[in-house]
Amino acid sequence: MSTKSAIKVTVKGRVQGVGYRAFTHQKATKLGLRGYVRSSDGNEIEVFAEGNQESLEELVDLLESGPARAEIEDVEWEWADVTDDYIRFAIKY
Repeated sequence: MSTKSAIKVTVKGRVQGVGYRAFTHQKATKLGLRGYVRSSDGNEIEVFAEGNQESLEELVDLLESGPARAEIEDVEWEWADVTDDYIRFAIKY
């Protein structure tokens, strides 16, 4: 069994109203990750995800490209403590 890791990601740019949260939810779920995505500021999306390290790194790569209409200016991420608080990946509003 692989060890679980967690990441916190902030994505800045044109990420609202372009399907970014739905995109993130779909990709994270497909990768078997747990956690959430939510809008944090007018031009920011916050992601917290838990799962295996490879899947988390793949998610970061996907977040850096985003859905077709998004315009990503910056992606900041860091390893975080695993909480085990999540049973699935959710969109928080």
